Amino acid sequence: MNVLFRQASVSSSSSLLFKTSTMKFTAAPLALLATSVATTSAWSTTALRVSHRRAIPAATILHGYSTATSGESATESFRLSFAEGDSTISPWHDIPLKGKSDGTYNAVIEIPKMTKAKMEVATKEPNNPIAQDVKKGKLRDYHGPIFWNYGCLPQTWENPNEEHPELKCFGDDDPIDVVEIGSKALPMGTVTEVKPLGVLAMIDDGELDWKVVAIATDDELAKEYNDINDVPDAVKDGIREWFRWYKTPDDKPLNGFGFDEKWLDAKHAGEVIEETHEAWKKLRSGEIEA
Repeated sequence: MNVLFRQASVSSSSSLLFKTSTMKFTAAPLALLATSVATTSAWSTTALRVSHRRAIPAATILHGYSTATSGESATESFRLSFAEGDSTISPWHDIPLKGKSDGTYNAVIEIPKMTKAKMEVATKEPNNPIAQDVKKGKLRDYHGPIFWNYGCLPQTWENPNEEHPELKCFGDDDPIDVVEIGSKALPMGTVTEVKPLGVLAMIDDGELDWKVVAIATDDELAKEYNDINDVPDAVKDGIREWFRWYKTPDDKPLNGFGFDEKWLDAKHAGEVIEETHEAWKKLRSGEIEA
């Protein structure tokens, strides 16, 4: 089946010049996304090599929280757990949402930039360690690398019992996702302060799955990026198209997007984050059941 896809091209100069065109193809679109990182990536703010293995230290301390691993990497037994001092904590429930500076939030990185293993906070397990997602008895890997650091915002929850008034779909029962577009690959389990720049309303199998785009406050690009219009179009388009197509190699349908597929600005992103934080409070108090 022929489909339409926008291609981004990169000039040979040291600065990026992106051009958009429309082409028809019959190959898997995700394969095209994967090949776009051979030199300078049109989809991310920097160029990095794809990591085919996860080098995870047995224990590390990141931003005041310590992490430790158990089980074997790339198996169902692998877990990355979190602690503060001598106490095991939940990265979902115990790490605060708000950052140290006004308008910033803490992000928990589950999947480092340029890796493929589908890691996530295990919301159904005690203390919610990071584990690799399993579907139909198999570990999940993306079919191509993700070009940004990907994770979640703690103390948030997309309520599966509440219908969005405009989009007419329900939350996906997970913490809200964050796509961190900085220049560095952040290790799994990193807790980093981020500044939200915008948000995209993805519709995945009929569920609302917000994608917050953000920048780490200590990243060299943080001074340049303050709202969604500061983010290069190639990065915004790349994020949207990656999430549109990434499940299709598994014979899944394309994901859709609300609000005419537009990115909402930083103000709207903050409002969405606060709404999901309020939902999380009700979940924790028992006012709402998952």
